[in-house]
Amino acid sequence: MMDDTGTAGQHRLALADEAATIRLAADIAAIVRPGDIVALSGHLGAGKSFFARAMLRELADDPALDAPSPTFTLVQSYDTPRGPVLHADLYRVRSPDELDDIGLIEDIEQAVLLVEWPDRAGSRLAAGRRLDIVLEVDPDRPETGRIVDLAGGVLWKQRLAIAVAARRLIDGAGWADARRDFMMGDASTRAYERLTMPGGTTAVLMISPPRPDGPPIRMGKSYSAIAHLAETVDAFVAMDRGLRSLGYSAPEILAEDLESGLLLIEDLGGEGVLDAERRPIVERYEASARLLADLHRHTLPAILPVAEGRDHAIPEYDRQALAIETELMLDWYGPHIAGVTLPAVTQAEFGRIWNKLFDEILAAPSTWTLRDFHSPNLIWLHEREGLGRIGLIDFQDAVLGHPAYDLVSLGQDARVDVPAALELRLLAAYGSARRSDAPEFDLAQFARAYAILGAQRNTKIAGIFARLDKRDGKPVYLKHLPRIEAYLRRNLEHPALEELKAWYEAHMPKLFETA
Repeated sequence: MMDDTGTAGQHRLALADEAATIRLAADIAAIVRPGDIVALSGHLGAGKSFFARAMLRELADDPALDAPSPTFTLVQSYDTPRGPVLHADLYRVRSPDELDDIGLIEDIEQAVLLVEWPDRAGSRLAAGRRLDIVLEVDPDRPETGRIVDLAGGVLWKQRLAIAVAARRLIDGAGWADARRDFMMGDASTRAYERLTMPGGTTAVLMISPPRPDGPPIRMGKSYSAIAHLAETVDAFVAMDRGLRSLGYSAPEILAEDLESGLLLIEDLGGEGVLDAERRPIVERYEASARLLADLHRHTLPAILPVAEGRDHAIPEYDRQALAIETELMLDWYGPHIAGVTLPAVTQAEFGRIWNKLFDEILAAPSTWTLRDFHSPNLIWLHEREGLGRIGLIDFQDAVLGHPAYDLVSLGQDARVDVPAALELRLLAAYGSARRSDAPEFDLAQFARAYAILGAQRNTKIAGIFARLDKRDGKPVYLKHLPRIEAYLRRNLEHPALEELKAWYEAHMPKLFETA
């Protein structure tokens, strides 16, 4: 597929054959949403109906779907796994007023609308949600080739750019014939697809466009800037290659488009560190703890290469980042979950207590902190040896921080109940591995930092899950809150956190109601 990109939101593609046209239709089907209008234009025989049929089959997840052209019925409706889809052919429409008689414009926000001959609708088809696709026969390949022009407004600009760039990356890497299946999106802007070749070989497409900076909230910086969340895919590429250079099983990068934020990476599979009942598999959790101990015995660089002349400086997990995360408890968990909005003097006391605790954490030597070292991001690779059996993903937000932080992520897994007995085993496994390399390793001091960072992490996550529900409309995360609250209470029992526990008891009593 050739892409001659013009102005923003416009692309001209040369499709060599019908297979390339079908792939483009599937790519567009993957990014349409209810309320979108896909307007198909072109001369008779240009391939509008062929393109529409390919899109319908993809949306319906049915490669054998008949999908006849609605030349005489004008509109044909389909119920698909992606929601209702309307396919309209307006060739026989003589006046835009006729659209009122057939009800095409009614309830359009609830459906995806594919329209052939959209010019017959005049101005009735809203421009804001409209993608115009103009097809013409390629004069160099008149039998099967097509020239396609894509143009969409601001709502289509990024979606279209990513779709075209992803297809270019996939084709260029030799994966043009792969089937693309949506895997997941996470709480951020990232999404993932699994690519499967006809022979069964798989890879993963990571879609991580540059993160738009949020509004400034402090010192002229956004939350993501203060918390040091990765804003481009550079951080993943740098950390991936850094981890692989140490012999760990981060995915191999097969192809990349750094500007668009697209990576084609090795598929490490779907076998994780949990059993069928989603309980921790002890041996795999202990192996993960030993991997952390091995990582922390290295002297690690703070700057890693991304590409020729392009580096990534790993940010420090500094006081500002640690503090802004704990404040999510005040901003979201307090008013939304605990039902309290605290006065400024009480919030200031919260900050003062945490600052004393951060003094201890920041005085210790730092190391690579992957930040989300827990079950969703740990893959079990039984065919590999030693520490290579632990596959690592989702480490783009890595910072330079205290070595206890990642062990907390594992031992107080946000999505899985980790019994206190297993948590102690993980601390013991980690401590034993560290002492075998450095006999002077102080496990008691490490456990103290572990409790402090456990309280910090769970305070943060409680706020994040409340925010995901209240602000982002994702209530599914609330089912994890009781676990987070239990972990937080567990950490607050450590003597180092006596003052913080008293603050929580006085000002967030709901935290202890389910104890």
